[in-house]
Amino acid sequence: MCRLQQDLHARYIISGSKKLEYGGSTWHEECFVCCVCQQSLGSQSFIPDKDQYYCVPCYEGRFAPRCSHCKQILVQGGVTYQDEPWHRECFLCTGCKMQLAGQPFTSQGDKPYCVKCFSRLYAQKCTACNKAITGFGDGKYVSFEDHQWHQSCFKCSGCSVSLVGAGFFPSGSKILCKDCNN
Repeated sequence: MCRLQQDLHARYIISGSKKLEYGGSTWHEECFVCCVCQQSLGSQSFIPDKDQYYCVPCYEGRFAPRCSHCKQILVQGGVTYQDEPWHRECFLCTGCKMQLAGQPFTSQGDKPYCVKCFSRLYAQKCTACNKAITGFGDGKYVSFEDHQWHQSCFKCSGCSVSLVGAGFFPSGSKILCKDCNN
């Protein structure tokens, strides 16, 4: 009996006629078709899913994830950002359009940025060296009132001793250790 036409009426497969077998069932060649487009699956790749059979284009059209940027089907690979799939080549820095897949990046709001663009546009600047405090590399920092320092830059303005974990005395934009403050 033709499996896809069981509900309509029984048709027997006559000995010597073309037939297809898959998963323990047998079909007439013209009855083994995609459940969406009804195209014969006999000579092409197909995807079984819960007793339904799909040609590859119909299956991808219904079930394959689509890139959040270009809306095209992700066939393989890709990246996930904010629980959304992206092609690796579509996942770009909002600022400079550099590909971000495999690179350190951060975000501002819901937009991804490479470290360089984020540093230039949004990062706090170290009071001592005026370079961006990004959270990457030497990411630990010290904050006091309206000033921030990289942890490695948090030194006495007088003698350059590290003030991390030590008491200090603010003097404008400078900071002093106990000895230099006396």
